[in-house]
Amino acid sequence: MSFGDPNNPYSQQPPQGQPGYPQQAPQGVPPQYGYPQQPPAGVPPQPPYGAYPQAPMPGAPGMPGAGMPPLAHWGLRFGALLLDVLVTVAPMYALGFIDLALADDAATADPGIFFAIGVLYTIGMSIYQLYREGSTGQTIGKKALGISLRRLADGSTLGFGMAFVRRLAHFLDSVACYVGWLWPLWDEKKQTFADKVCGTVVVVVPKN
Repeated sequence: MSFGDPNNPYSQQPPQGQPGYPQQAPQGVPPQYGYPQQPPAGVPPQPPYGAYPQAPMPGAPGMPGAGMPPLAHWGLRFGALLLDVLVTVAPMYALGFIDLALADDAATADPGIFFAIGVLYTIGMSIYQLYREGSTGQTIGKKALGISLRRLADGSTLGFGMAFVRRLAHFLDSVACYVGWLWPLWDEKKQTFADKVCGTVVVVVPKN
């Protein structure tokens, strides 16, 4: 029995194109499954089918803002916070002054119906602001100044629950003589203490 005997299946060479024997696709034919192809020069490699490219983190070392909006400076953040406070709280006090104006004696007047309406407005607006911040990254103040709250890891929005947790975490910004509110002035990622605990950043986005 000689090597290459057609009657001996163990002596036959495996035909081309079988699994385990990669071959190049013919010239001019689009690459099919099993034909690895290198991208042309100057074209970045594409991720495999079904894979999602990872967005660079804003402020990541060596890539400041690459692929992500720039980080918002302290002035923008303070201005947005001031607008949010005015939108949320100012109507309550304005309605309270109406009660005082209608009272016979402003010095002894109790909170009236207008102040009660103002309290309900403030509660409702606070919930609405959290919903906006969690779903879109922007409160009314943040939208007006063109900034947005995002996750540091992937740039996504937080959702209502995490936005609420971050709001509670602002206690850490206030407890240490309000230093946490000023921390973005010198922090590399311009984060407050609440941002660091929750893994968030505030970035600049186009105004709509």
